[in-house]
Amino acid sequence: MDVIDLKGLYAEVNKRMAATLEHVKHELAGVRTGRASVAILDVVHVDAYGSKMPLNQLAGLSVPEPALIVAQPFDPSQLGAIEKAIRASDLGLNPSNDGKVVRIPIPPLTDERRKELSRHVHKLTEEGRNAVRQVRREANEKLKKLLKDHKISEDDERKGLDEVQKITDNHIKLTDDLQKKKDQELLGH
Repeated sequence: MDVIDLKGLYAEVNKRMAATLEHVKHELAGVRTGRASVAILDVVHVDAYGSKMPLNQLAGLSVPEPALIVAQPFDPSQLGAIEKAIRASDLGLNPSNDGKVVRIPIPPLTDERRKELSRHVHKLTEEGRNAVRQVRREANEKLKKLLKDHKISEDDERKGLDEVQKITDNHIKLTDDLQKKKDQELLGH
């Protein structure tokens, strides 16, 4: 590879950091706040039809009121399995069924639990920031190697390092924003 495409390097860095950000978003969606959100049930898999299936493939999920999620099974014979899977998840939920739907009340969080969840949020976002920094490190090493192999000039290397830092700062800021938003949901009630 004689001609080095720095734009390609930036695109790769952006893509990998964006994937990290998506991962953090997904992890945070599973952290329960005091409000009902169907996203917290993403982790629930139900033993159905001989395999473990995601709950949202077996039931329609809705939030009719702020502290309640309702699961409406597509196949009523799965009602018991759905209730059991929700109860067995480590979400600390206590579902009940009325023969037609599974009602999942979302208990209010204690202050202690909110703080615990906030610490978990900080841990998840810190892992995200570390993953972003790891991408930066690898990109910077690539740039240094390109310079050493005389594939790019010192000017290009400097520009490259600056650009990679800009992309990094942007993704770190977006991760910080996710953390702040989740903390507000948890602690700002």
